[in-house]
Amino acid sequence: MRGKKLVAIGAAAMLALTACGAGDNGNGLALAKPFADVIQLVAAAKDGAAKSKSSKIDFVAGTGAEGMTATGAGVFDGANSKFALVTDSAGEKSEMRYVDRVIYVKLSEAQLKQMGATTPWIKISPDATDPFSKVFSQIMTKAVEQSDPTRTLEQVEKAGKIVSSDQTQLNGEPVNHYVVDLDVQKSIEQFTGDLPAEVRSKITDMLKGKDIHLPGELWLNKDQLPVQVKMDSSALAAVTSKKAVAPGAGIVTTKYTDWGSPVDVAAPAADQVSDLGELIKKAGH
Repeated sequence: MRGKKLVAIGAAAMLALTACGAGDNGNGLALAKPFADVIQLVAAAKDGAAKSKSSKIDFVAGTGAEGMTATGAGVFDGANSKFALVTDSAGEKSEMRYVDRVIYVKLSEAQLKQMGATTPWIKISPDATDPFSKVFSQIMTKAVEQSDPTRTLEQVEKAGKIVSSDQTQLNGEPVNHYVVDLDVQKSIEQFTGDLPAEVRSKITDMLKGKDIHLPGELWLNKDQLPVQVKMDSSALAAVTSKKAVAPGAGIVTTKYTDWGSPVDVAAPAADQVSDLGELIKKAGH
C-alpha cells in the first residue's frame, strides 16, 4: 500500500544531518576545519538548524522499480513542524502533508475507490483508535518528526561517529564532507523508540546481538547546514525485512536548498478529506 512508500519518505527525511563552522581555512573554500568529534559537530549543527528551521527538499530513495523520487519542503520546529512532499514511484505520483500532527495523503482514484473514499484526501489522526490507523499514524509521525535535523542529530550523537572528513565543492558551493557510521546497537531506541510497543518489541528482538552499522555521507556548507546527505540503511533492512533487499534499495540521497526560505504547508479543505479510521469502520475491518 501507499503507506509503505510514505514511510520511506519520512525515513528519508529523518536522515537530514547538519554540521560545520564558518571561516576561512586557507584553502579558498571559506570553511572552518571539519570537526573530528561527533559531539562538537552535533552542537554546531543544532545551532545552525535552529536558526534556519526550513528548507526545500529533493531526494532519491532506492533504485529501479522499487525506487522513488520526491520533492517538497519542510518547517522543522518541534511540535510546530510542517511537511509536504510530492512523490513519484514507478511513474505514479502522490502527495503527502503533515500539519498539526495530522497526516494527509492524496491517493489515486483507483486507490480511493478501493477504500470507499469519496474525497481526494484521507487523513490519519494521531488520536486514531482503530489498529491500522494507530500503527500507521505512529510510524508516519515518527518519520516526519525525524525530518527535523535536530532530532536526527540526537541519533547521530548517541549512535554515530565520524569516520573521515575532507573539504571540497558540491554544485559549485564549498562544503565540508563527512563520512559517518551509525552503530545500531548503541542506541536501538533511537531507531524504534516511537513505534507501537508490540512493533518495537519485535524489531528489538530482531536486532538483538546483531552488529549492524549504517554508513553515510554528509556535505555541509559554511552556515552549518546540510546541502546533501547520503545514507545506506540496507544492513538494517536486511535484518528487519522478511524479503531480500535489492542492491541499492536502502540508499537514500537527500538534497537541501533555500534554507530559511518561507514554507507554506496547509491542511486540505475539510470537505476534501475523509478519515481513514471511519473508512475502515465502514468497510467492516
